[in-house]
Amino acid sequence: MTTAFAFDLDGTITREEILPIIAAELDLEREMLTLTELTLSGAIDFEDSFRLRCAILRAVPISEVRRIVQRVQLAEHLVEFIQARPDDCYVVTGNLDVWVAPILDRLGCRSFTSVAKAQGDTLLNVASVLNKSEPVRTLLPRYERVVSVGDSVNDIPMFEEAHVRVAFGGVHRPAPSLYETSDYAVYTEEALCRLLTTL
Repeated sequence: MTTAFAFDLDGTITREEILPIIAAELDLEREMLTLTELTLSGAIDFEDSFRLRCAILRAVPISEVRRIVQRVQLAEHLVEFIQARPDDCYVVTGNLDVWVAPILDRLGCRSFTSVAKAQGDTLLNVASVLNKSEPVRTLLPRYERVVSVGDSVNDIPMFEEAHVRVAFGGVHRPAPSLYETSDYAVYTEEALCRLLTTL
């Protein structure tokens, strides 16, 4: 059976949420933390929250954000799993393509991201925010089965389209509403990799 693995990025492949790390480096931690908490709890729509966070960071050069992102710690076991299967693993993230490029380059697999409109080193605005159901729909005709892995409310559209859904609590507890659409819940990257290997 051919299987595609669709992974959320923040808090799943990364050991920390990316935007709060960027904000901490730029002295905007309080504003980002509030928006992140409200988004993870489902109190604010992901797209609205994401556009607000991007507006806050728009004045920061893209190269500066990439410099910070390069230092974000990744879940090494998950990185190994992905790098061993680059043709069947996909990153599905609402983060901006221009910001997360260093991580995507390191993973070596394909990705679906939100798209920035940029000029040189300057972020002009957000051209489109990814709806996570769309990548899974794209993969369904090419694979017999799609396995989705995530931790947040914005992963629910990806879960609803997938055959197998895994809630991952490696960084923080998965959103309660995500449990309702999950087939499995795991809490360490080692357990996640063992599960994915047996599926």
